Amino acid sequence: MSKVLTNLQQRWLTGIGLLGLVGVIGWIDEFYVMWAFLGLIYIFAFYEAMKLFNLTSNGAYVWAVLLWIVAFFYPNPDDLFFLIAIVFASSIAYLHNFDKRLLLPFLYPVSGILFFLILYKDFGIESMFWLLVTVALTDIGAFFTGKAIGKTKFSDTSPNKTLEGVFGGIILATIGGTFAGLYVVDWYIALFVSLLTAISSIFGDLFESYLKREAGVKDSGDLLPGHGGILDRIDGYLFGAIVMVISLRALI
Repeated sequence: MSKVLTNLQQRWLTGIGLLGLVGVIGWIDEFYVMWAFLGLIYIFAFYEAMKLFNLTSNGAYVWAVLLWIVAFFYPNPDDLFFLIAIVFASSIAYLHNFDKRLLLPFLYPVSGILFFLILYKDFGIESMFWLLVTVALTDIGAFFTGKAIGKTKFSDTSPNKTLEGVFGGIILATIGGTFAGLYVVDWYIALFVSLLTAISSIFGDLFESYLKREAGVKDSGDLLPGHGGILDRIDGYLFGAIVMVISLRALI
C-alpha cells in the first residue's frame, strides 16, 4: 500500500512540476526558448525511441542534433524530414549494409516534434495551449469514462483501454478543445480540428503501447518519476500535433 501511495505521490509531484514548467515556457512565449525546450524533449524522446527500436548508432544522434539546429533557422521544419529520408535512402543505396531501421526514430518521434515547432511558429502559443488541452482531456475523459462504464475492449494492443472510454475521451476533448481553439479560429473550425486531434491522440497513445509491447518493456524510460519516459508523456501529442497542423492548414 505504501508503495502505491509513493508512486501516486511521485506521479502527482512530477505532473505538477511539468505543468509548471510548461506554464513558464508559455508565459515567456519566445521562439528560441520554445525551440530549446522542445529540443530537450526531442533529444530524450529520440534516445528512448532508439532503445524501443533496439538501435545503436552514434551517427543517428549526430544527424538528430543537426536536424534540430537547422530547424531553428529553416522556415518550414516539416520539410526537413524529407531531406533526412533522401539522405538515408542515398546511404542505403551507396553503402549497401546500412541499417534501414535507423530511419524509424526520425519518423517517430522526430517528425511529430518538428510539427510541435511548426504549430508554434505558424499559429502561436494559443495553438500550443489548444493542443495541450485537447490531448489532456482525451486522456482524462478516456480514463474516467473507462473506469465508470467501460466494458468493450478497444484493442489488443492496449487491453486496459475500452471503446466506451475512447468515446468518452473524444467527446470531452472535442468540447473542451473547441473552447480552447476559439482563441485561434472560428468555433466550427475549432470543433472539427479538436475532434480530429482527439482521435489522432488516441492512436498516438496506442502506437506507443504497440512499440513498448514489441520491445517487451512497460515504460519507454524512467526519466519522469511516476510517469515513465518522455515518450510515455507525449505519445498522444506526437500524432495530435501533426493532425492539428495539417487540419489548420487545410481549413484556414
